[in-house]
Amino acid sequence: MNEVMVKVENVSKQYKLGQIGGTTLKEEIQRFNARILNKEDPTKKIGAKDYKIGDIFDALHNVSFKINKGERVGIIGHNGAGKSTLLKLISRVTAPTSGFIGLNGRVASMLEVGTGFHGELTGRENIYMNGAILGMNRAEIDTKIEDIIDFSECRQFIDTPVKRYSSGMYVKLAFAVAAHLDSEIMIMDEVLAVGDMAFQKKCLDKMNDVSRNDGRTILYVSHNMNTIKQLCDRCIVLDHGTVVFDGDVNEAINIYLSVKRSSDAIIDLSSIDRKRKFMYGQLKMLSLELDNKSGFYDYNSVFSGNLTVCPNKDFKDVVLMFIISSNGQSVMTSEVKMNFEFKKDNKKTIPFSLNLNNLAPATYSLRIFLCLRDGYGSERYIDRLIDFYTFDIIEPDNFRENRKWRNMFNGYIVGDEIKVEL
Repeated sequence: MNEVMVKVENVSKQYKLGQIGGTTLKEEIQRFNARILNKEDPTKKIGAKDYKIGDIFDALHNVSFKINKGERVGIIGHNGAGKSTLLKLISRVTAPTSGFIGLNGRVASMLEVGTGFHGELTGRENIYMNGAILGMNRAEIDTKIEDIIDFSECRQFIDTPVKRYSSGMYVKLAFAVAAHLDSEIMIMDEVLAVGDMAFQKKCLDKMNDVSRNDGRTILYVSHNMNTIKQLCDRCIVLDHGTVVFDGDVNEAINIYLSVKRSSDAIIDLSSIDRKRKFMYGQLKMLSLELDNKSGFYDYNSVFSGNLTVCPNKDFKDVVLMFIISSNGQSVMTSEVKMNFEFKKDNKKTIPFSLNLNNLAPATYSLRIFLCLRDGYGSERYIDRLIDFYTFDIIEPDNFRENRKWRNMFNGYIVGDEIKVEL
């Protein structure tokens, strides 16, 4: 009979929206008095939404599954599906609102870069601290520390405070610690995406090895479907806090890629708040209808749809520009070679298509600009939307490094021309 290592039964997690609690007793009294007198909260930050008492967000709802010893289980889902919340519950970082989580063994987790490390301590000292947290004594850690340092590729900096490490060095050392110290359950949450490709392969090989030879149980979260295929023998798909599939890896990936983002298919742009009122709303983007309803794109595929615009006055020589960003950084810019002309109060729908070639598989955000450009090249924005829509580019099986831009590089590339049909 298989030994159960992780048991999750009817687990739900709810969060209260808005600011939780004041920082001082005085602020708490001020908030209480404001509620009694039906006045505005005097401690509320300027521009913050006024949440009602009792407004909650269901991050997870009645999640149940079991994981046996030696299983390598992938957990996938769109951003906000509840993956990280689930791993935090299993790691005992936070407690579930309801339900039960049982663990049969010690847990080594990497929930984000630098988790469990103290910045003022050296790499060597952090190894001993993490071992102590797992219940190991100094002699046990001494037998493993050389293997940890060799695997981390950080020997030159092992006696340097980790606050001076790069994010890649953090991940290398943190994974080496998690993989070599005595724990029965390993939990990984997308952190390997920070490391270089050679180290990612090294980590995957190590996880395969400790699972097969040491019976280690692994929970692995990633948006990289290639690494899910390589490592996992079972996969759980989360969607809006619920389990929609638990089983075969390939079937799980197909379900993940087919999950509809119906709210993203036709986006109401008129209701999106503009941070700055460009030319007092004289020309405004009203809606964006996308041909791809899922929000997942194959590598080197086409981003296409229809953009509807309405002016309050006549315009000539309007430039349409798309910018693709990653983690707040612009990585590709494209524009239509022709300029547009708009007549007052006449809506115009612009069918467009944009090649996504040369972009690495990752999660991206979209920015759209409408601007006037004079003969000297200076631009004046008429309407602008920043990072209002996100989409994912999926990594193919034969993906290699022959691309112009990788999501850990700085700078951006000039994309292909946006094609329109009028």
